[in-house]
Amino acid sequence: MGRPMNQDETPPVRFERVALIGIGLIGSSLAHVIRRDGIAPHISVCARTHKTLDTARALGIADSTTTDPRACVEGADLVVLCTPIGTYAAITRAIAPALQRGAIVTDVGSAKVCTLTDVGDNLPEGVAFVPGHPIAGTEYSGPESGFAELFQGRYCLLTPPPGTDPVAVERIAALWRAAGMIVEMMPAAHHDRVLAITSHLPHLIAYTIVGTATDLAEEARSEVIKFSAGGFRDFTRIASSDPVMWRDIFLNNREAVLEMLARFNEDLMALQRAIRWGEGDVLEDKFARTRAIRRGIVEAKQA
Repeated sequence: MGRPMNQDETPPVRFERVALIGIGLIGSSLAHVIRRDGIAPHISVCARTHKTLDTARALGIADSTTTDPRACVEGADLVVLCTPIGTYAAITRAIAPALQRGAIVTDVGSAKVCTLTDVGDNLPEGVAFVPGHPIAGTEYSGPESGFAELFQGRYCLLTPPPGTDPVAVERIAALWRAAGMIVEMMPAAHHDRVLAITSHLPHLIAYTIVGTATDLAEEARSEVIKFSAGGFRDFTRIASSDPVMWRDIFLNNREAVLEMLARFNEDLMALQRAIRWGEGDVLEDKFARTRAIRRGIVEAKQA
């Protein structure tokens, strides 16, 4: 799964021209997979700055580059949106007139209900939309941060709305399987609730904890950095993620995030009371139950 192909092997899925709108960590890593496995002979890349495009060309992951999304998608049979989800609606409206009939549009965003309107409702007839979310990443961004092995052994969730062309869905699934991912399908609303607790809330907590440390007096702040234990280091890694991307995720998945945040606040208040009243048995029971989640993650090879 996800192994480099020999030159005489047939790719598991084939496109003639792939357009990547955005070439950060996920977009560049996908480009490396497409290059490695010969999935498409031409990769067209769109980014906001010529510096980013120059880097993509230097890395050998772009055959043509442009700052114009519409020009990028001309002649493409696969378009992948790899920008912050707050940009999806404007980009889709811009590229819609240039999309060829039979093309597939997909994305890599961490919230999915919003994409059904921002992307799906703006596409012309004859163009399939298969929303996707490869759950993989690091705290790094930019085209130079990408690598083909990023997706190996991780999950990719596809959330195609009812009526989506099953052939288009399977082609996108095959693309992510070629990258080494485990592909699962689920409704968009369910995806957003699951990711709100597994990804979005942890990022919100990390940003808050690191922000609290930043607001400490200068002397205390330097000691926080100097004596950082593993837990705080993990929080700083999470909190160093792309701020624009995460701003858009919280705003576009606000209902699910607020629901999970309310539940978290209730649990946090219960722990606060246990600490205040010295209820060690309550704390120990809570900590023992949460260890099972970690064991499950390790057993699922998602650690």
